[in-house]
Amino acid sequence: MSVYNDILSAKAKQDKLLAILIDPDKFNFKLISQFTDNINNSIITHIFVGGSTVEVEVTQKLVKALKPLTRLPIILFPGDVTQISQDADAILFLSLISGRNPKYLIEKQIEAVSILKHTNLEVIPTGYILIENGKETAVQKVTNTLPIPSMLHSLVADTAKAGELLGKKLIYLEAGSGALQPVPLAMIKFVKQDLKIPLIVGGGIRNKTQLQEAYKAGADLVVIGTAFEQNQDFFEELKL
Repeated sequence: MSVYNDILSAKAKQDKLLAILIDPDKFNFKLISQFTDNINNSIITHIFVGGSTVEVEVTQKLVKALKPLTRLPIILFPGDVTQISQDADAILFLSLISGRNPKYLIEKQIEAVSILKHTNLEVIPTGYILIENGKETAVQKVTNTLPIPSMLHSLVADTAKAGELLGKKLIYLEAGSGALQPVPLAMIKFVKQDLKIPLIVGGGIRNKTQLQEAYKAGADLVVIGTAFEQNQDFFEELKL
């Protein structure tokens, strides 16, 4: 079964999914065995690999190092076409639909085609929506776009639905790495009401309580990154 079909199956069964996001530039390769042991003994279901300014060599190095150490699907979450590794299982083919910079709406995607057609990566079209979190994020700087204010629930919901109608297979609400505040629970609920495709939520979630609240609000898959970087003990809360 494909990575996307697995996500659809989990959604249908109301099984909640959890991805750990690993930024290759911040990863300590010396601790990879211990790190993957923690992942494999937790409720984590997916591994996302990516960052805003990572180079292809570092991405490939990390994916290749992770592959023999875990059976979990490794999914690329690229900030640029330079972060595509053919050794991963799938790639979120991101379109930044919250912004109006054509470079990240379609131009980067066109640039990626010449690389992707020579890989066996499962390509998953994903509508990517940045939500204001209280500080400027790396994605905001790199893409030169503004996030949608956190109080504009209707605009976010309409943007997500537009993404679905355009053929996106996933919608990703992102508060950003190291967000001061996660995506508001009321916003998740509002977006979820009219969305038929799986909903991913990430950014600013730092403990199990916030994780459970995001699930309850309607997130099908939650992504956590900074919390693991800053607090290895978080794994203890998520053990099987």
